[in-house]
Amino acid sequence: MGRKILLITTDQQRYDAWGCNGGTIARTPNVDSLAAAGTTYRRCHPQSVVCMPSRSTIITGQHVSTHGVWMNGVALPVDAPSVARVLGEAGYRTALFGKAHFEPFFDLFGRYRENALARDGSTGPHRGFDHLELASHGPTGSLHYAAWLRANHPEVIGGFFPVLDEHLQVSALGGGDTGAPQIKHNTIPREWYHTDWVADRAISWLNSLETDDDWFCWVSFPDPHHPWNPPASEMHRVNWRDLDLPEGYIADAATREAVLDAKPQHWRRWYDGDLVANYEAPPRWIPAGLTADQVREVNANVHVENELIDEAIGRLMSCVDGRGWDAATDVLVTTDHGEFQGDYGLLFKGPYHVDSLMRIPLIWRPSVLTGAQSGAADSGRGSPVDAVTAPPIADTRSSEVHAPVGLVDLAPTLCDIAGVAVPPWMEGRILPVSDAAAGADRRVLTEWDSALFGVRMALRTIARDGWIATAYLPGTVHDGTEGELYNCVDDPLQRVNRWNDPAVLGMQADLLADLQAAIPPPDLASRRPLEAPV
Repeated sequence: MGRKILLITTDQQRYDAWGCNGGTIARTPNVDSLAAAGTTYRRCHPQSVVCMPSRSTIITGQHVSTHGVWMNGVALPVDAPSVARVLGEAGYRTALFGKAHFEPFFDLFGRYRENALARDGSTGPHRGFDHLELASHGPTGSLHYAAWLRANHPEVIGGFFPVLDEHLQVSALGGGDTGAPQIKHNTIPREWYHTDWVADRAISWLNSLETDDDWFCWVSFPDPHHPWNPPASEMHRVNWRDLDLPEGYIADAATREAVLDAKPQHWRRWYDGDLVANYEAPPRWIPAGLTADQVREVNANVHVENELIDEAIGRLMSCVDGRGWDAATDVLVTTDHGEFQGDYGLLFKGPYHVDSLMRIPLIWRPSVLTGAQSGAADSGRGSPVDAVTAPPIADTRSSEVHAPVGLVDLAPTLCDIAGVAVPPWMEGRILPVSDAAAGADRRVLTEWDSALFGVRMALRTIARDGWIATAYLPGTVHDGTEGELYNCVDDPLQRVNRWNDPAVLGMQADLLADLQAAIPPPDLASRRPLEAPV
């Protein structure tokens, strides 16, 4: 019997959502307990700050330029590399519960297998997973959760926020107490909400396994991604009227706009409602109209959703422990990208490579059977380990890694945990369990490409040595000379853009040379076309 693997992901969750990462509102004792028994990564970045490209990186272990899902709406091919397939071929039972989103949700012509599974009454196999039960953010679409709601509880469907408006665009409708966008008081009972449904389905599958099965279970919660409509019965947990504004929110409008003006021009143009460049926010919403109370109410809903996720994680861990698997199970908890939640006076996400969207939580609680091979970052490749004779890895408990890592590193790490050779097509490196194991050459890369509404944008970002540098390629808005450069130590909120600062030109040149060598320019002519809205 080898090591079990529980991968838990959320959707659009900030680094500071959890208590172990400095969060002070949402109570997250279960995640915090995992952090206390494992390694917390203080500088983890996704390889894209939107869902489909980022999730494609998780399953393939490849950068966006390689797997080719260059923006939301571009499907990952069904035969694309999959870590689940690698583990399945090594004898693991494999399953995915919740949000997959390797293919578009918007599927009028039934082209995508993810959407067809529930329609066909199927739970797989697909992409190397033996079993899948899928959910998005509510009752729309044709995934398993939506079908379950329609079949069993149709009376609660109207409680969810209507994601698409009458023009089939992302809705900017305001709701709640403050009229904040994509807020709604949801009358659904908590036990029917997708957070508990996802946990219920995963627990049912785990309980169906034999005790000596090796398994890889990916539990993918759709929250706290917008729309923000958790069960109204749970809103007593956080009263928005009692919340302080987040540290990243700039209350004075003149100061806020000066900060935006010092960044590349698409920041201010989106804020003013002059430029819509992507699907990631309602196109009819103008950020400049966002009020302080709306920021508070959005954040209150997010904190409630984070608490519900943490409690669901607690139930998952109780199941694992009850089956006698806890000591043999590696648990990894992360998200696909972040969310503004009021930083700079903004909500949602898009082509903005700052910590609000790009710094994400990551925890690895290892099995006590694990061997010291984990974190062999210098080789970049793992090796099989005898889980019976390998010593406990006590020195990795309650550790922190400050070196930059990425979601691209998850797939090779999962292979290493399973004692499987890391395939050569994976581009990540096994996660280090200490800064000493990380080595001195760690850096993490993030890409953005979009071509939508007549606007083409391309960003390339490198994080290394406490700096974040973003180069803008020529496009509709930018001529290739603009960029962003931040010192994360001196400027943790990234308000001072030092791109044109003569004092750091040497550091800028070094970072950009490293970036250019690592990520080739986009070849849009050879890329798969945008197929459907998100």
